[in-house]
Amino acid sequence: MVQAFIENPILLLFIVVGIGYGIGSIKLRGTGLGVAAVLFVGLFFGSLDQELHIPEEIIFLGLSIFIYSVGLSSGPSFFQLFRQRGSRDLVFIFGMLSFSALITVGFHYLFLFEPATSAGLFAGSTTNTPALAGVLDQISNSIQDATIQRTLSEWSVIAYSLSYPMGVIAPMLAIQWMQRLFKIDYREEERQLRKTYPVRQDIASYTIIVKKESVVGKTIRDLKQDRHWTVIFGRLDRDGTETLSNWDTIFQLDDKVAVVGDREEVDAVAAEMGEMLPYKLSYDQSEYATEQIFVSNDKIAGKKLAGLNLSEKFSVLISRVTRGDIDLLANSDTVLEMGDRVRLVTRRKDMPQLKKLLGNSFEQLSKIDLLSFGFGLALGLMLGMVNIEIPGGINFRLGYAGGPIIVGLVLGGLRRTGPINWQLPYGANVLLRQLGLILLLAGIGVNSGHQFVQTIARGEGGWIFLAAAIISLATALSTLIIGYKVLKIPFSFLIGMVSSQPATLEFALSKANNKLPNLGFTIMMPISIITKIIFAQFLFAMLT
Repeated sequence: MVQAFIENPILLLFIVVGIGYGIGSIKLRGTGLGVAAVLFVGLFFGSLDQELHIPEEIIFLGLSIFIYSVGLSSGPSFFQLFRQRGSRDLVFIFGMLSFSALITVGFHYLFLFEPATSAGLFAGSTTNTPALAGVLDQISNSIQDATIQRTLSEWSVIAYSLSYPMGVIAPMLAIQWMQRLFKIDYREEERQLRKTYPVRQDIASYTIIVKKESVVGKTIRDLKQDRHWTVIFGRLDRDGTETLSNWDTIFQLDDKVAVVGDREEVDAVAAEMGEMLPYKLSYDQSEYATEQIFVSNDKIAGKKLAGLNLSEKFSVLISRVTRGDIDLLANSDTVLEMGDRVRLVTRRKDMPQLKKLLGNSFEQLSKIDLLSFGFGLALGLMLGMVNIEIPGGINFRLGYAGGPIIVGLVLGGLRRTGPINWQLPYGANVLLRQLGLILLLAGIGVNSGHQFVQTIARGEGGWIFLAAAIISLATALSTLIIGYKVLKIPFSFLIGMVSSQPATLEFALSKANNKLPNLGFTIMMPISIITKIIFAQFLFAMLT
């Protein structure tokens, strides 16, 4: 069987992927390795024979696809959060990663590690596979001797593999300790931040009857602006006659109106308008229809709802947009993306035209615009080829990881340029990220498995593991303490910022019991990936 794997590396690749993904899905006390298990299964198979090998082209293909897709999906949220929170968080993240790099340099000289080992130690203790791949790319381009090149690559992967577990466990420990020390009330934080970051997914439709004179004779526009309501007003029943409300609708006593929003927010609105009824507002199904329509028309993807001027063309009300598993209340600034599900109510006669406008095609959502995807990824790869020289005679390139992530972020933030829509359908983006990551992890594991097991057998990995534990724990604790006590960043954000691995993020989400850690993770991830890629290559070049 081993000989068959040697002769057919593609067969080996998918055996590793299948077994690794199965093991990664197993959870102990709610925590599992996830897709990272593919790496460790690859190490096992690679240890069986030193002739087992996955072509490097497959590894770097997986890296490029994964990292570019991450950039595209993170771009809009990254720039939005940057506008809301400014550059302080980015500088803070950069500072904490610089702290990790400095500790790594200290251990490099204390334990006399090889430069390739120290670079792998940094990548593993910060659980950043693209950073490791960047180092391997740098070794491939800077070392001509094939034997030395392979040895250095193996040292990097061994250090990465030994330090990776502590990169996952240490932030979990830090979160657990600090939330007890600071007596964090996650629910209260969510309540304070919900106006700016409405992340709880309990949006539903309710019915309110107008009983308060204070809202009678006022338009919905004035009420929402004056009282900062974030709910959506839908169908209106006045004396048995049903209409769709709009910004200029003026309320009268005993009006019954459908309201969409978070239950607590709707309760507050009901208290100011009258009272909430125990039933939903019925409607004439022969006149109006409510449906969820998929956005599959790339000509409108990337545009704001206000820019579509739907209210001028149709009698329609859009109440919410579902993106992935998250419900978003619709407003004029909501930007539609491929794969969004738009919930709307309109006259039945207008429904066919709205479906045609939005697309509503499952088949179209399964396709990838290879023009935009190929051209965008090519731009990223070309940027990665640019040689960067910094003082001290150190040269490095952004490589297969740094170039695509920067271009992906920019194009993702732009969403579209003229007729070109850079965004991918949500499902296609998730699929490409997953495919790219498993190719990357499986290839790295198999190619370094033999040397990894030999190192463990000789008992040479203890200092690497200890160094990784200190680096990961010190960085996570410093981030939580300085961020919360000095910079006054909400703790729910911070636990997302220290979650550089999916298993850690799941742990943070379970502690917060809301989606606020996702926002911290979103603003951290792009700058973190870029910084770690550059730092890992810089460490190798500087220490060599």
